[in-house]
Amino acid sequence: MSTLAHTMMTAARSADSGLAGPGELDRYPYAEHPGVDRVGLPSWDGADPELGRVGRRAAGSRGRGLHGQLVQQLGQMIVSGDLGADRPLVPEEIGQRFEVSRTVVRESLRVLEAKGLVSARPNVGTRVRPVSDWNLLDPDIIEWRAFGPQRDDQRRELSELRWTIEPLAARLAAGHGRDDVQQRLGDMVELMGHAMAQGDALTFSRADAEFHSLLIQVAGNRMLEHLSGIVSAALQVSGGPATGCDRPGESTLVHHARIVDALAAGDGGAAETAMRQLLTVHPEVERVVPAPREH
Repeated sequence: MSTLAHTMMTAARSADSGLAGPGELDRYPYAEHPGVDRVGLPSWDGADPELGRVGRRAAGSRGRGLHGQLVQQLGQMIVSGDLGADRPLVPEEIGQRFEVSRTVVRESLRVLEAKGLVSARPNVGTRVRPVSDWNLLDPDIIEWRAFGPQRDDQRRELSELRWTIEPLAARLAAGHGRDDVQQRLGDMVELMGHAMAQGDALTFSRADAEFHSLLIQVAGNRMLEHLSGIVSAALQVSGGPATGCDRPGESTLVHHARIVDALAAGDGGAAETAMRQLLTVHPEVERVVPAPREH
C-alpha cells in the first residue's frame, strides 16, 4: 500500500471515531477482498479533478459537501457508461483519486447502491450493476441520463411516461374541487404569463413544475402522488413548452388555463383533453438541459 493511501486511511479512521462501534461491519472496506478481480479496473480520466481540492474550501460553499459531489460524479460516470456494468469499484482507489475520506466513499456508495447502480457483496466487492437493475424512476438517475449518450431516449421515455400519468391525473383531480388548490393552480398560470412576458425562463419553469406537481398530488391517488417527483424531474430535462422551455408560446398558457377551468367545473374529460393538448404542443421546441442539482 502506498504511503499516501496509508496516510489517508489513518486520517479517515481518526475522522470516523465515534461514528462506528468497534467491530462494526464495513460493507465498503478499504482492505481488498480476496475474490476481487483487479483486471479491468475503471479509468478515472473522466472524473472531475477539482473534486478533492474543493473539499478544503469552506464547507458551506458546496451545498451538501463532498458526499453529494461524489455521489453525483460517480453516478454520472456509471450512467454515461464511463464505468461499465460489472466493473469493480475499489473504495481505496476512489478515496485516493478524489482525495476524500473513507466515510465519504462508504456513504456515497451506499447511496448509489440504493439507486441500483452498484452492489456490494462479500468476497466480490463493489461492482457496477447493469442498466436493468437501475432505478430508472429515481430523479437523480433521470437527470444523469439526460447528460449521457441516452439523452434522446431519456427525453422520449419521459414524454411517454408523462403522457400516461398526467392526463389521468388531470381527470382524477377534477373530482377533488378544493378552493385553495384551484387558487394555487390559477396563481401558477398567472405567474407563468408574467414570466413569459419578461423572458424569465427560470421563473416560468419553476411555476410550471409546481403546477404539474400540485395537479398530481390532488388527484386523490397515492400511487400517482409518488410519481410527482418523476414528473418534476421530467420538467427539468425534457423538451417542449409544456416543460418550461426557453420559448413557451401563448398556446402553452391557454392549455394550462383550460385545465384550471375544467377542474373548477369538475369536468374530468375536459381536463384530460386539455392536458393531452398541452403535452403535445410545439414538440419541436427544445431547451438546454440544466446541470444536475446538488445533493
